[in-house]
Formats: sequence, C-alpha cells, structure tokens
Amino acid sequence: MKRTKALKQKAFEEKDFDGFLIANEANMLYFAGFPGAACLLIPRNGENMLYVYGVNYEQAKAEGKGFRVELVKRDENLAAKVAAQVKDFGIKKLAFDVLTFENYRNFAKGLRGKARIKPQNKLVWELRKVKDAEELELMRKAGQLTCEGMKAAYEFIRPGVKEYEAAAEIEYAMRRKGSWGTAFDTIVASGVRSAFPHGGCTDREIREGDLVVIDIGASYRYYRSDMTRTLVAGKPSEKQKRLYEIVKTAQQKAVQAVKEKAKAKTIDAMARKVIEEAGYGEYFVHSLGHGVGLEVHEPPALSTQSKERLTAGNVVTIEPGIYLVGFGGIRIEDTVLVKERDAEKFTNGFYTIEAIG
Repeated sequence: MKRTKALKQKAFEEKDFDGFLIANEANMLYFAGFPGAACLLIPRNGENMLYVYGVNYEQAKAEGKGFRVELVKRDENLAAKVAAQVKDFGIKKLAFDVLTFENYRNFAKGLRGKARIKPQNKLVWELRKVKDAEELELMRKAGQLTCEGMKAAYEFIRPGVKEYEAAAEIEYAMRRKGSWGTAFDTIVASGVRSAFPHGGCTDREIREGDLVVIDIGASYRYYRSDMTRTLVAGKPSEKQKRLYEIVKTAQQKAVQAVKEKAKAKTIDAMARKVIEEAGYGEYFVHSLGHGVGLEVHEPPALSTQSKERLTAGNVVTIEPGIYLVGFGGIRIEDTVLVKERDAEKFTNGFYTIEAIG
C-alpha cells in the first residue's frame, strides 16, 4: 500500500529505522484498512504483519489488504509473539507510534536488548495530516451526511421538544442517508446549557426563545465530519441576533484566511479579534479549530499556541464561539479542506439563527 510505502520512506530511509510497530487503533486503520487489530508490524525487509485476536481474525482476512494476518491465540502473550517476529526479521532499531507504559515495558522485556525501541508517532502524523484523494472523497461524503442531520435539526427543533429527541432525529436522518455512525456524541444544548461548549444532550425540554447549540458529525467508512450551528426555538431577541452576527463574521473571516502556508495561530487570531473588538473576547473560551479525519480531533490545531502552518490536504474545523453563563452560547463550525489558495467547505448552509420547521 502507498501509505505503508510512505511510512517506510520516512522511517527507514530518512530516519534509519528498520522496523515500525503500529499499536494505535486509528493508525492501524489508516495503514491496514482494518480497525480491529492488536498491532501492525512493518519491517524494512519482509511481509507486513497484522496481529489479530480470534474475535476479529476472519474479518481481518476478509477486509484487510497489504499484510499477512497473524492469529493471536487466547493464551498467547502478544508482546512476546511480536518480539519473536522482530528478532526473526533482524530488526535492530524499532520505531513505534503509541504504547502504554505497560505495553512498552512488555515489548522491551520481550526484545531483551536485541532491538532498540523508540517513539516516532510524529512520522505517522506527518502522513495522516495530509489527506489523499481517497480520504477526501470519504470526508466530503461524511460532510454531506452531516448536513442532512443539520437540516433535520432545523426542521425538528421547536419549543416543547427535548434535547435527546432532537438528537435522535438528527442521528436518524444521517443514518437514513448512509452514515456509518456518529463522529462523536451528538450535542444538543439548549437555554443556559448552550453556554457549555461541550454541553452534551439531556432530557431538558427546549423552551420558547432558547438558544440551541447543535454540534454533530457523521461518520462514513470510518472518516468523520464536524459541524455546529446555533438556532433559537422561536423568535430571536436583538441580543441573540447581535451575538450570532459577531460569531458568524468571525467564522467567515477565518475561513477566508485558510490556505496553504497560512499560520494556524494567525487564523485563530483573526477570528478572535472580531470577537474581542465586539467586547466578548473573554467569552471565546476555546481554540478556533482542530484537524479531522479518522478521528474527530487530530493535528493540526488552530490555536493561540500553535506553531504549525497549514498544508494543502489538511482538513480542519473553524469554530468560533461566545458563551455567556446564565444567558446562553453561540458557536458556528464547519469542516474545511485546506487548498493552495483557499478552502473548500465539506459542511455548508444553515447560516441563520432561526429554525425552519
């Protein structure tokens, strides 16, 4: 597979490793196309080995590609089994992505000094941050499905509806159109709860005039999308409309600044400046955005502390917000693709504070 070849180029030719152990589930999915394995061993010389417990063994053989599937029996020690294969491959310098302390200790014990082991997760992220053409098509589809969910939200939400009822309608709409699941737990936070950025979804009944923050995402063939809109159940007040326009302007300015080589912290600063100049800077309590892909939170981060420049092929969120405790919150978010000179939105529409149902 081209992704495995790209990792070998970075790890073996540029960094002089002769083996790479992948243990993170999302990373295994990225390289092997299968999410249920125990680990993946990629040698400089030899066949890629995917280690799978019995419960997922037959599925791995049916769905995976580009590796040999190795069954890990119930009574076998995974670390010892992999360490033995590392020795057979003649690997002396083994890179790995992410290991718990316990797993690191077990692998190191199994190798018994025959190979050095060193973390190199940054090399994996250098590949995963830049989406290839296949990934981008899946993410466009995830974005389209997410928009179907948002359409359902705008049509269904009204006074008297409970938050979990709205969430059910949203998720059903996405599933009906082809979503494989949700990218994360759906957020429908209403009234004073909308001031909590991660307010979740409860049995609270939405009331007349409530702000309602809807943060949703569809998953399609393991790739994710992320979209937030804020609406009012009923007629919005002048203050609600004013706050909404501030956040909307901040989001628009940030999206317009997204392009290759742009500094992530500069884009964050552009959105933050709009909110600060309106007098609500202290109420924008989180970073502007984050990467999206196989996971809903990935590098690169768009924040005041970020040292990264955007690269064509990055997929990121742009999500400014204002959160007034005791009053409510407003957030507007889209998932966008970084291109050479501009950005392409994978989520779009519904830029209004009023429900359409």
